[in-house]
Amino acid sequence: MYTLKKSLGQHFLKDETVIQRIMEALAVHPFRQLLEVGPGAGALTKHLIQLPDIDFKAVELDTEKVEYLLKNYPRLKGAIIADSFLDIVPPFEGAFTVIGNFPYNISTQILFKILEWKESVPVVIGMFQKEVAERAAASSGSKTYGVLSALVQAYYDVEYLFDVAPECFNPPPKVMSGVIRLTKRSQPLVVKSERAYWVLVKTAFNQRRKTLRNAVKAQFTSETLQEDIFNKRAEALSIDDFAALTFKMQS
Repeated sequence: MYTLKKSLGQHFLKDETVIQRIMEALAVHPFRQLLEVGPGAGALTKHLIQLPDIDFKAVELDTEKVEYLLKNYPRLKGAIIADSFLDIVPPFEGAFTVIGNFPYNISTQILFKILEWKESVPVVIGMFQKEVAERAAASSGSKTYGVLSALVQAYYDVEYLFDVAPECFNPPPKVMSGVIRLTKRSQPLVVKSERAYWVLVKTAFNQRRKTLRNAVKAQFTSETLQEDIFNKRAEALSIDDFAALTFKMQS
Protein backbone atom coordinates (compact mmCIF):
# COMPACT_ATOMS: atom_id res chain seq x y z
CA MET A 1 0.00 0.00 0.00
CA TYR A 2 0.96 3.66 -0.18
CA THR A 3 -0.02 7.01 1.33
CA LEU A 4 -1.28 10.04 -0.57
CA LYS A 5 0.72 13.21 -0.04
CA LYS A 6 -1.15 16.50 -0.19
CA SER A 7 2.14 18.39 -0.23
CA LEU A 8 2.89 16.86 -3.65
CA GLY A 9 -0.58 17.56 -5.02
CA GLN A 10 -1.30 13.85 -5.38
CA HIS A 11 -4.67 12.94 -6.88
CA PHE A 12 -4.43 9.55 -8.53
CA LEU A 13 -6.54 8.74 -11.57
CA LYS A 14 -8.70 5.65 -11.10
CA ASP A 15 -11.31 5.82 -13.89
CA GLU A 16 -10.45 3.30 -16.61
CA THR A 17 -12.67 5.03 -19.18
CA VAL A 18 -10.70 8.26 -18.78
CA ILE A 19 -7.43 6.32 -18.98
CA GLN A 20 -8.53 4.73 -22.26
CA ARG A 21 -9.42 8.14 -23.70
CA ILE A 22 -5.96 9.40 -22.77
CA MET A 23 -4.38 6.36 -24.43
CA GLU A 24 -6.43 7.03 -27.58
CA ALA A 25 -5.28 10.67 -27.60
CA LEU A 26 -1.68 9.50 -27.25
CA ALA A 27 -2.01 7.10 -30.20
CA VAL A 28 -2.84 9.88 -32.69
CA HIS A 29 0.81 10.86 -33.19
CA PRO A 30 3.45 8.10 -33.52
CA PHE A 31 6.49 8.15 -31.21
CA ARG A 32 9.38 5.93 -30.19
CA GLN A 33 10.35 7.53 -26.87
CA LEU A 34 7.91 8.38 -24.10
CA LEU A 35 8.28 10.16 -20.75
CA GLU A 36 5.53 9.91 -18.14
CA VAL A 37 5.51 12.64 -15.51
CA GLY A 38 4.18 11.68 -12.07
CA PRO A 39 3.17 8.02 -12.55
CA GLY A 40 1.99 7.85 -8.94
CA ALA A 41 0.48 4.41 -8.32
CA GLY A 42 0.70 3.43 -11.99
CA ALA A 43 -2.90 3.74 -13.20
CA LEU A 44 -1.72 5.04 -16.57
CA THR A 45 1.77 3.52 -16.39
CA LYS A 46 0.48 -0.06 -16.49
CA HIS A 47 -0.95 0.66 -19.95
CA LEU A 48 2.01 2.67 -21.21
CA ILE A 49 4.56 -0.07 -20.46
CA GLN A 50 2.59 -2.46 -22.65
CA LEU A 51 3.03 -0.30 -25.76
CA PRO A 52 5.21 -2.20 -28.24
CA ASP A 53 8.65 -0.98 -29.39
CA ILE A 54 8.66 2.06 -27.09
CA ASP A 55 11.54 3.35 -24.98
CA PHE A 56 9.69 4.34 -21.80
CA LYS A 57 10.81 6.37 -18.79
CA ALA A 58 8.90 7.86 -15.88
CA VAL A 59 9.88 10.66 -13.50
CA GLU A 60 8.57 10.42 -9.94
CA LEU A 61 9.66 12.53 -6.97
CA ASP A 62 7.97 10.49 -4.22
CA THR A 63 10.35 7.70 -3.14
CA GLU A 64 7.45 5.73 -1.62
CA LYS A 65 5.69 5.67 -5.02
CA VAL A 66 8.94 4.70 -6.74
CA GLU A 67 9.23 1.66 -4.43
CA TYR A 68 5.56 0.82 -4.98
CA LEU A 69 5.92 0.99 -8.76
CA LEU A 70 9.05 -1.15 -8.83
CA LYS A 71 7.43 -3.76 -6.61
CA ASN A 72 4.23 -3.95 -8.67
CA TYR A 73 5.72 -3.42 -12.13
CA PRO A 74 9.20 -5.02 -12.13
CA ARG A 75 9.74 -4.14 -15.79
CA LEU A 76 10.11 -0.50 -14.67
CA LYS A 77 13.53 -1.28 -13.20
CA GLY A 78 15.96 1.22 -14.70
CA ALA A 79 13.12 3.26 -16.23
CA ILE A 80 12.21 5.49 -13.27
CA ILE A 81 13.91 8.83 -12.66
CA ALA A 82 13.55 9.55 -8.93
CA ASP A 83 13.51 13.33 -9.06
CA SER A 84 11.32 16.36 -9.66
CA PHE A 85 10.38 16.88 -13.29
CA LEU A 86 11.31 20.54 -12.87
CA ASP A 87 14.91 19.62 -12.03
CA ILE A 88 15.79 17.00 -14.64
CA VAL A 89 17.50 17.28 -18.00
CA PRO A 90 15.91 15.72 -21.10
CA PRO A 91 15.97 11.96 -20.43
CA PHE A 92 16.34 10.92 -24.09
CA GLU A 93 18.44 11.83 -27.08
CA GLY A 94 16.24 12.91 -29.95
CA ALA A 95 12.49 13.53 -29.93
CA PHE A 96 10.22 12.22 -27.19
CA THR A 97 6.55 12.56 -26.24
CA VAL A 98 5.53 13.67 -22.73
CA ILE A 99 2.43 12.40 -20.95
CA GLY A 100 1.14 12.77 -17.44
CA ASN A 101 -1.49 13.45 -14.83
CA PHE A 102 0.44 16.52 -13.80
CA PRO A 103 0.58 17.67 -10.15
CA TYR A 104 -1.74 20.68 -9.95
CA ASN A 105 0.51 22.64 -7.60
CA ILE A 106 3.23 22.95 -10.29
CA SER A 107 1.21 22.56 -13.48
CA THR A 108 2.03 25.97 -14.95
CA GLN A 109 5.73 25.44 -14.17
CA ILE A 110 5.53 22.10 -15.97
CA LEU A 111 4.30 23.80 -19.14
CA PHE A 112 7.13 26.32 -19.00
CA LYS A 113 9.62 23.47 -18.48
CA ILE A 114 8.24 21.81 -21.62
CA LEU A 115 8.78 25.08 -23.50
CA GLU A 116 12.46 24.86 -22.52
CA TRP A 117 12.50 21.41 -24.18
CA LYS A 118 10.38 22.39 -27.18
CA GLU A 119 13.01 21.35 -29.73
CA SER A 120 12.86 17.78 -28.38
CA VAL A 121 9.16 17.43 -27.49
CA PRO A 122 6.76 17.35 -30.46
CA VAL A 123 3.71 16.17 -28.51
CA VAL A 124 2.40 16.47 -24.94
CA ILE A 125 -0.73 14.83 -23.53
CA GLY A 126 -1.47 16.32 -20.14
CA MET A 127 -4.08 16.28 -17.41
CA PHE A 128 -4.28 19.63 -15.65
CA GLN A 129 -6.57 21.53 -13.36
CA LYS A 130 -9.32 22.61 -15.78
CA GLU A 131 -8.53 26.30 -15.30
CA VAL A 132 -4.90 25.78 -16.39
CA ALA A 133 -5.90 23.54 -19.30
CA GLU A 134 -8.38 26.17 -20.51
CA ARG A 135 -5.80 28.94 -20.21
CA ALA A 136 -3.28 26.98 -22.27
CA ALA A 137 -5.87 26.38 -25.00
CA ALA A 138 -7.62 29.79 -24.90
CA SER A 139 -8.07 31.90 -28.03
CA SER A 140 -7.47 35.64 -28.18
CA GLY A 141 -10.50 37.66 -27.15
CA SER A 142 -11.50 35.31 -24.33
CA LYS A 143 -11.19 36.08 -20.61
CA THR A 144 -8.97 33.03 -20.06
CA TYR A 145 -6.48 34.10 -22.76
CA GLY A 146 -3.26 35.36 -21.21
CA VAL A 147 0.49 34.94 -20.84
CA LEU A 148 0.30 31.13 -20.67
CA SER A 149 -1.87 30.96 -23.80
CA ALA A 150 0.30 33.28 -25.87
CA LEU A 151 3.60 31.69 -24.87
CA VAL A 152 2.56 28.03 -25.22
CA GLN A 153 0.72 28.64 -28.50
CA ALA A 154 3.78 30.34 -29.99
CA TYR A 155 5.28 26.85 -30.24
CA TYR A 156 2.37 24.39 -30.01
CA ASP A 157 -1.13 23.91 -31.35
CA VAL A 158 -3.21 23.25 -28.23
CA GLU A 159 -6.37 21.13 -28.23
CA TYR A 160 -8.68 20.93 -25.23
CA LEU A 161 -9.77 17.29 -25.42
CA PHE A 162 -12.17 16.63 -22.53
CA ASP A 163 -13.18 17.36 -18.94
CA VAL A 164 -12.43 14.94 -16.10
CA ALA A 165 -14.68 15.00 -13.02
CA PRO A 166 -13.31 14.94 -9.44
CA GLU A 167 -14.77 11.50 -8.74
CA CYS A 168 -12.40 9.99 -11.32
CA PHE A 169 -9.56 10.47 -8.83
CA ASN A 170 -8.49 9.22 -5.42
CA PRO A 171 -8.79 11.42 -3.46
CA PRO A 172 -11.20 13.61 -5.46
CA PRO A 173 -9.74 17.10 -6.02
CA LYS A 174 -11.93 20.12 -5.27
CA VAL A 175 -11.78 21.24 -8.90
CA MET A 176 -12.57 19.90 -12.35
CA SER A 177 -9.70 18.64 -14.49
CA GLY A 178 -9.07 18.79 -18.21
CA VAL A 179 -6.93 16.89 -20.70
CA ILE A 180 -5.12 18.82 -23.42
CA ARG A 181 -2.85 17.83 -26.29
CA LEU A 182 0.03 20.02 -27.40
CA THR A 183 1.34 19.38 -30.91
CA LYS A 184 4.40 21.22 -32.22
CA ARG A 185 3.41 23.89 -34.76
CA SER A 186 4.13 22.91 -38.34
CA GLN A 187 5.28 26.46 -39.07
CA PRO A 188 7.20 28.37 -36.39
CA LEU A 189 5.95 31.78 -35.36
CA VAL A 190 8.07 34.41 -37.09
CA VAL A 191 9.39 36.82 -34.46
CA LYS A 192 12.22 39.34 -34.18
CA SER A 193 13.64 37.18 -31.40
CA GLU A 194 12.26 34.76 -28.84
CA ARG A 195 13.30 37.15 -26.08
CA ALA A 196 11.44 40.08 -27.70
CA TYR A 197 8.26 38.01 -28.00
CA TRP A 198 8.38 36.86 -24.38
CA VAL A 199 9.10 40.37 -23.08
CA LEU A 200 6.26 41.85 -25.13
CA VAL A 201 3.69 39.24 -24.11
CA LYS A 202 4.58 39.36 -20.42
CA THR A 203 4.64 43.16 -20.33
CA ALA A 204 1.33 43.47 -22.18
CA PHE A 205 -0.52 41.04 -19.91
CA ASN A 206 1.09 42.35 -16.75
CA GLN A 207 -1.23 45.35 -17.11
CA ARG A 208 -4.00 43.69 -19.08
CA ARG A 209 -6.67 46.24 -18.08
CA LYS A 210 -4.70 49.00 -19.76
CA THR A 211 -4.58 49.59 -23.48
CA LEU A 212 -1.48 48.27 -25.17
CA ARG A 213 -0.30 51.86 -25.65
CA ASN A 214 -0.02 52.34 -21.89
CA ALA A 215 1.09 48.81 -21.02
CA VAL A 216 4.06 48.51 -23.39
CA LYS A 217 5.01 52.13 -24.09
CA ALA A 218 8.60 51.58 -22.94
CA GLN A 219 9.16 49.09 -25.78
CA PHE A 220 8.12 51.32 -28.71
CA THR A 221 8.76 54.79 -30.12
CA SER A 222 6.07 57.43 -29.62
CA GLU A 223 5.46 57.37 -33.36
CA THR A 224 4.84 53.62 -33.45
CA LEU A 225 2.51 53.90 -30.45
CA GLN A 226 0.10 55.99 -32.56
CA GLU A 227 -0.89 52.93 -34.61
CA ASP A 228 -4.45 51.70 -34.11
CA ILE A 229 -3.42 48.33 -32.70
CA PHE A 230 -2.17 50.06 -29.54
CA ASN A 231 -5.78 51.09 -28.74
CA LYS A 232 -6.49 47.42 -27.97
CA ARG A 233 -5.91 45.50 -24.76
CA ALA A 234 -3.57 42.52 -24.62
CA GLU A 235 -6.30 39.86 -24.72
CA ALA A 236 -7.51 41.20 -28.07
CA LEU A 237 -4.19 40.44 -29.79
CA SER A 238 -3.53 37.09 -31.43
CA ILE A 239 -0.12 35.47 -31.22
CA ASP A 240 0.44 36.61 -34.82
CA ASP A 241 -0.30 40.20 -33.76
CA PHE A 242 2.26 39.96 -30.95
CA ALA A 243 4.78 38.37 -33.32
CA ALA A 244 4.38 41.16 -35.88
CA LEU A 245 4.81 43.81 -33.18
CA THR A 246 8.17 42.39 -32.09
CA PHE A 247 9.70 43.76 -35.29
CA LYS A 248 8.66 47.28 -34.27
CA MET A 249 10.15 47.11 -30.77
CA GLN A 250 13.00 49.46 -29.92
CA SER A 251 15.23 46.72 -28.54
